[in-house]
Amino acid sequence: MDIPKEVAVMTLPSETLLPTALLPLYIFERRYRRMLAESLHSHRMFVISMQKRGFDRECPSTVAGLGLIRVCVDNPDGTSHLIVQGVSRVQLTKTVSQKPFRVSEIRMLATPSRDSVAIDALMAKVRDLVSERIRQGMQARPNAPKVRSIKEIITCLDKLSDPDHVADLISGTLLPGPDERQTILETIEIEPRLKHLIHFLMEQIKQHRKTKSK
Repeated sequence: MDIPKEVAVMTLPSETLLPTALLPLYIFERRYRRMLAESLHSHRMFVISMQKRGFDRECPSTVAGLGLIRVCVDNPDGTSHLIVQGVSRVQLTKTVSQKPFRVSEIRMLATPSRDSVAIDALMAKVRDLVSERIRQGMQARPNAPKVRSIKEIITCLDKLSDPDHVADLISGTLLPGPDERQTILETIEIEPRLKHLIHFLMEQIKQHRKTKSK
């Protein structure tokens, strides 16, 4: 797949796009309609970046998700419904233009290869925690269409051996907090990413136990 050096950027308040994840979007703003039209007539890609906290003006996070438009349905009123699939983590290195929509230069962020006993142990811990959350009655977050049920989550998890894919699948599907998912997105090294995921899952389990004990 040819990755463009400059890509349009869509800044959203509470969404992230992890690699391989599917994200449904509703395009209604005039600037993003134009962005969509230009993307469809070129490489069919744009970046999803979460708005930085504490800024009133548009300020996209510098680590974001490059997405490929898989499905586009145009509506009679000029709006569109999309399904975008995550291609890669990217870093926004330089703003090329801001009007009519933001365009930035990007740099691909590949996960360094690691094969260690520590990662195997972390993967086993993640699987144990996911199983515990399932026993607690956990459901996939509403905006995670890649899997539609807990059964599908377990099926996907059992088939995956790549820790990179496991961490991103579980994070994108089960972590409800956008800041948590952004932390996962920004963590390029797999070992600390798995540690973050374990921490977030343990916090979910802890909060559920507290709620049940009241």
